[in-house]
Amino acid sequence: MTEASKKKGTMLLISGPSGSGKSSICKRLIEDPRVVFSVSATTRTRREGEVDGRDYYFLTVDEFRAKREAGAFLESAEVYGNLYGTLRAPMKEAIEKGFIYLVEIDVQGALQLRASEEPGIYVFIAPPSMDELESRLRGRGSESPESLARRLGKAEDEYRERHRYDYVIVNDGLEEAVREVRRVAGLDEPSTETAEGRKS
Repeated sequence: MTEASKKKGTMLLISGPSGSGKSSICKRLIEDPRVVFSVSATTRTRREGEVDGRDYYFLTVDEFRAKREAGAFLESAEVYGNLYGTLRAPMKEAIEKGFIYLVEIDVQGALQLRASEEPGIYVFIAPPSMDELESRLRGRGSESPESLARRLGKAEDEYRERHRYDYVIVNDGLEEAVREVRRVAGLDEPSTETAEGRKS
């Protein structure tokens, strides 16, 4: 029996505006063998290098809708014209085994889960300021002026919802932000497991 399986796990939900650094924080969190990362389902086109079942479960629109009608999703949302959803079964299994189930999700999806009273730790990752967020998004070099304006408008809307979360963590530096998320998730005690011990 692994350390994680001795007690019931929990959902750790992380969301925040595009450019807040939530993906970088999640990448660091999943280095801990007590953390299992949620793989979302999506109808968007697979990008180069992405693997089905690792990065996303890539579904057709019809497949996605059939799963949604069957109650397979905890939540689902349309984001920039594509459907995304969090599958119910993998989370239930991981939590029963005692793992922290990490869900990286947009604010729309997070609020659906909050409204459904899904238990867990809800964390909003905030940029130090909207000016800094704009600078980060511009620094990606992948945003057209229209896309940048749309993302910044959405970020302002999302920021107004931060009071709906259990914790708001300002990402003014990755190391400190990761430490703070680990603390609120109860992961600040070192793990005695190996990453291999987590895999089934």
